[in-house]
Amino acid sequence: MLAINKPIVQFALALTTVVLLPLFLKSGIHASEILIFALVAAACNLLLGYTGLLSFGQGIFFGVGSYTAGIFLTRYGLPTWLMLTLASVLGALIAAIVGWLSIRRQGVYFVMLTLAFAQFFYFLAYTFSGITGGDNGLLDVPRPAGNALNTPWTYYIFVALSFLVLFAMMLRVTQSTFGRTLIAVRDNPERAAAIGFPVKAFKTAAFAISGAVTAYAGALHAMLIGVAPLSNIEYHTSEMILIMTIIGGSTSLFASVLGASAYMLLADWLSQIWPRWLLLLGAALILVALFLQKGLWGLVEKIWLAYAGTTANKRQPRTEEHSI
Repeated sequence: MLAINKPIVQFALALTTVVLLPLFLKSGIHASEILIFALVAAACNLLLGYTGLLSFGQGIFFGVGSYTAGIFLTRYGLPTWLMLTLASVLGALIAAIVGWLSIRRQGVYFVMLTLAFAQFFYFLAYTFSGITGGDNGLLDVPRPAGNALNTPWTYYIFVALSFLVLFAMMLRVTQSTFGRTLIAVRDNPERAAAIGFPVKAFKTAAFAISGAVTAYAGALHAMLIGVAPLSNIEYHTSEMILIMTIIGGSTSLFASVLGASAYMLLADWLSQIWPRWLLLLGAALILVALFLQKGLWGLVEKIWLAYAGTTANKRQPRTEEHSI
């Protein structure tokens, strides 16, 4: 394992990101949004990178978290900590059901099933407008602790702490026996099943963990913007999450943080240059797919290997040749 892929280094990089964002960004809302989607992309990477499951259903869990915040904060006045717990539990439960049904098929059929579930939950949210608000979404979603976290940068602190805690927990999951078994299932599911691992149970558990984290992030996003919008549960949101994950790379969790940050920053910058900025973003994604097949983190690994090799060569003692 490369030194930069060790868990302590990954967490140090995440902590550095949290510290640097306020120094380089003027908007606390933008900084919070980057951390929220970094969390979502890392949860997606738990499925894509560590379990080998290309799921288009991540937007479902993100939307469930947003609606949980909207419903239970605006209509029932539930305490924030209890609402976040409920959002995570609901996200895990729905993800487990979606995962359990989807993993019955493999390859393109699995992808189609997750896409079908994404459309199904979108139309549920659109149809039951009395609960979800329909096109308008749920408005006036409050932030936690009243006025204490009412400013963008104080709320950023709350989001940053949540991000660091959940990122550390996911790092722990990937380094545990469970996480290493997921990699074995990803690489050779037939052999993993042959030696006695319940492959479907492990995949379903990975879905549940990913869904819980994604729903938690969805609730944070609803409190950030004050709205639980219908767009959060659209399949386009699932596509965006997957793009962030792929841009960053699937070889480490921090790669997803890097991919989400790059996507959000690039989208914000390009939108200020040209109204049709999505065209420019699409061109940038094509370049990444063609020349950075391991994502931005693959480029970081190459630079690190080159640096480590140069440093090792400098440290080697020079031998002098003596003539006899």
